[in-house]
Amino acid sequence: MAFWLLKSEPDVFSYAELVRVGTEPWNGVRNYQARNYLRQMQAGDLCLFYYSNAKPAGVAGVARVVRGAYPDNLQFDPDSPYFDPKSNPDEPRWSMVNVAPVVAFPEVLPLETIRALPAWQSSPLTQKGSRLSVLPVTPPQFQEALEAANVTLESDKNASPSVRR
Repeated sequence: MAFWLLKSEPDVFSYAELVRVGTEPWNGVRNYQARNYLRQMQAGDLCLFYYSNAKPAGVAGVARVVRGAYPDNLQFDPDSPYFDPKSNPDEPRWSMVNVAPVVAFPEVLPLETIRALPAWQSSPLTQKGSRLSVLPVTPPQFQEALEAANVTLESDKNASPSVRR
């Protein structure tokens, strides 16, 4: 299993919205490096759901990849802001994955708190100028984020995640 960070603006698509809809395609990514990360994702991978351009910016919860990478449907939709007229249906340029909610954090884990966590010191997220919307996360980074948010995930795949108080 791999770990990832997915960025979303909460006024565009929030964690609460993900909970409401249950499963959502993570589409509209138009950066080649972020797209390459999407293509590495596999069903079962866990993602930190991060709010960017928010007050505070930070992690709102955990999501799970429920479908690995496949062609992003918006690249072929001329009415979409993510339409790419140069993308060929025989060799799609852009990919997406499907994600589902695992557990919401009791409150957003702010970026300032994340910056203070030892495992996050070398993360692109904590560096100035990092703008990728999809990033890999190391197991220690993922665990530190959970601990800082007082969230624990049960190891039994059939058990529901729990929030530690």
